[in-house]
Amino acid sequence: MVIRPSPIVPRLSIACLVVFGLALAAPNVAQAQSAKATAPIPAATLALMSQKGTSASAPVLFRAYKKESEIEVWKKAANGRFVHIKTFPICRWSGQLGPKRKTGDRQTPEGFYTVPQRQMNPNSSYYLSFDVGYPNAYDRAQGSTGSAVMVHGVCSSMGCFAMTDQVVGEIYAIARDAFAGGQAAFQFQSFPFRMNAANMARYRTDANIAFWRQLKEGADRFDATGEEPNVTVTAGRYAFLPYKDPALESLVTARRAQEEARIASLVEDGSAAVRTTYSDGAQHPFWAALSAKGVSLGDVSRPEALAYAGQDVVVIPAQRRPVQVAEVVWSRWMAAASVPVLTRVRGFKPTYETEPSRFTNLVTRYEQTLPMMLSASLAGQMPAPTPPAIVETLAQR
Repeated sequence: MVIRPSPIVPRLSIACLVVFGLALAAPNVAQAQSAKATAPIPAATLALMSQKGTSASAPVLFRAYKKESEIEVWKKAANGRFVHIKTFPICRWSGQLGPKRKTGDRQTPEGFYTVPQRQMNPNSSYYLSFDVGYPNAYDRAQGSTGSAVMVHGVCSSMGCFAMTDQVVGEIYAIARDAFAGGQAAFQFQSFPFRMNAANMARYRTDANIAFWRQLKEGADRFDATGEEPNVTVTAGRYAFLPYKDPALESLVTARRAQEEARIASLVEDGSAAVRTTYSDGAQHPFWAALSAKGVSLGDVSRPEALAYAGQDVVVIPAQRRPVQVAEVVWSRWMAAASVPVLTRVRGFKPTYETEPSRFTNLVTRYEQTLPMMLSASLAGQMPAPTPPAIVETLAQR
């Protein structure tokens, strides 16, 4: 476009006109940014909060699950416990299951993070965003590097949780109103998958399992009590301070024991062990389905990688334990097959149905307890008698 000098301002240079144009546009940009950052929480979400006994100003907590590609919103209710409000689908996360280790590895981090208000970014290049707080004390203890890991808009990730603009707008509003209600910082819990016994058994051979057991302890504390776990780092490991209320600690102890027993039972029963691999992260099936229908998701990072997301490599195949059949059951099956009912006389009772004899201690071999005809049939000394009617029926086939 050619910019011609105006006759009204004959000596106004092209550079000045460009600056003048930007100056005029700047207030509009600022207004747009302000409108995004101050947009209200949708009425439907406020209604959900009310139904759960909480409000927009109550403290908030977020939980992210990479494998399921979801972020949950939890709000503190009037009884002091956090309640689940809703779940948002993640449009894109990158890397593999496991923690982030270094700058540029494209890993979306896992762990317990703290987000104060200063980490909220209303002027984000990706619509709206907040910094989850990576690296935290645990990450630094491991020597992990990196920064600016965000929950943001669009559908492009290089280690972040990309949510699309509309979704992140609602998440941002929920966090913003919690800060306005007096919350100093909210907890952001990031997990490789839902931290249940089935998944812990399923990934028991993964190289990250020791780290994931630490995360599960914190997850169990929250699931058992509905209260935010008190997270610390001791000797390079996540640790969790006990709740002040002994009743809450008893709930934690019970859940931890129950979960450990469940994991052990699944392993003993022969559940499969797998390792899930990704070309470069994944996205929620909701967004994949929309994309398949031709709906544009905007800028999607490495869309070709999504075809190879979540491939399970079986490390230990599932093995079903043999069913143990009680002797009283299988002996009945054997007797029924060897001694047809028609050959039994009225009043006959097999040994296994009679009261134990006082001379039982004199019996030294199991064969001695079998009925005479059954013993002879098993030894091949006589064939099991067959009713004539059955023989005639078989002959006619």
